[in-house]
Amino acid sequence: MASKRQIWVGGVPIGGGAPVAVQTMTKTETADLEATMEQIRTVAGAGADLVRVAVPRDKDVVALKTIVTESPIPVIADIHFNHTLALKAIDAGAHCIRLNPGNIGGRDKVAEVAVLANARNVPMRIGVNSGSLPKHLHALEREAPVEALVAAAVEFVELMEGLEFENFKVSIKSTNVPNTIAANRLLSEKVPYPLHLGITEAGTKWTGSLKSAVGLGTLLADGVGDTVRISLSTFHAEEEVKVAWEILKALGLRERGPVLIACPTCGRLQFDMDTVVAEIEQRLESYAEPIEVAVLGCAVNGIGEASHADFGITGARNEGLIFAHGKPLRKVPQDDLVDALFEEIDKSVGQGGRVDVEEAEAAEGAEWLAKIEQENAGELTPERIAAMEAAAVQATEDPTGPGSGDERADGDAAEAGDGAEPYFKPVKRGRVKLDEDASPTQGRRFTRTG
Repeated sequence: MASKRQIWVGGVPIGGGAPVAVQTMTKTETADLEATMEQIRTVAGAGADLVRVAVPRDKDVVALKTIVTESPIPVIADIHFNHTLALKAIDAGAHCIRLNPGNIGGRDKVAEVAVLANARNVPMRIGVNSGSLPKHLHALEREAPVEALVAAAVEFVELMEGLEFENFKVSIKSTNVPNTIAANRLLSEKVPYPLHLGITEAGTKWTGSLKSAVGLGTLLADGVGDTVRISLSTFHAEEEVKVAWEILKALGLRERGPVLIACPTCGRLQFDMDTVVAEIEQRLESYAEPIEVAVLGCAVNGIGEASHADFGITGARNEGLIFAHGKPLRKVPQDDLVDALFEEIDKSVGQGGRVDVEEAEAAEGAEWLAKIEQENAGELTPERIAAMEAAAVQATEDPTGPGSGDERADGDAAEAGDGAEPYFKPVKRGRVKLDEDASPTQGRRFTRTG
């Protein structure tokens, strides 16, 4: 269930119905002020709402004083083992303190931090990871890891409440995705405080993103979670932010920037779609508007599968079609598809979302698309299935009418163009360079001739 309590980290509300906040952590040595500030500005530009910095030494506290002043987003000080660093971080102006009450030196030292945090109205994130459970829970962890995680979190919550400190969010993370899901579901039923979600030590950009999407996506879809951090083994913290936003956008929880839809490609592919998709994705990064753009690898499916998109392209032969909201806009040479697409996008953005339709060009595009569909009438496309279903209904209502009996079947066979030469002639282009790692089918996809 969603958390009932709300806290504020700087100017960002957490929990209590506030939008899910995106958090990341700097990969730099905090004391390296220039490098740390550069990374903070980068992640803020990518959409981070909060940023955490490690504070393991006094010289990091010194840098923290400047960081919290210059940072465009609230800064969380990450403290382990040394409670005096937590006190110094609060004095330095940290907007929040990340603390594991189990490794900070006992109740009295936690109490010192809580008293100062209360006095300065500084919130805390408390909690544990699967690798840092209190010793008395190790036996339980071996038998029931989910219960052990939740037990530790509840103990820490009760500790903070006993210290009359309630300005906190709670986090329990595991490297195990099912355990993380189960533990957070259970914890959300036991405490009213905001929950911070993450899969700890998730892995590389590839594996870590997938694990995080499965774990965090499942919880967020259930309404569990108020802040998220994607933990990836990369020095580019902005990649964590991008993954977090894609998860939130996919679930419809928040909206930021464009959404790219691209068909998975198949044996019908008629142009170098890897290159086109890569170029479109790259160019869309500069847009703040929530535009939905679709890329279809062939015209066989028409634009029925992406009719909801704001803009899109579909290619065939040496030509392609630009469409908007399911309607053709214009036909263009294949090499001009991407530029023509962004001409239409830019025009629409400049007009507040309005799309101009030139009737003659739209009619030409619709005619081209209809011709392609007719040449491939034997394909079970979404449009063709819909037409067949409509014909079946009509035949049931009027057995003697058009679309019934063998006459219709014979017509379908004739339209399919049996024995005709394949209409597509794949064309390579190379604006965006993709190596074998990025596009493992490159060099094998376009082997057809004729």
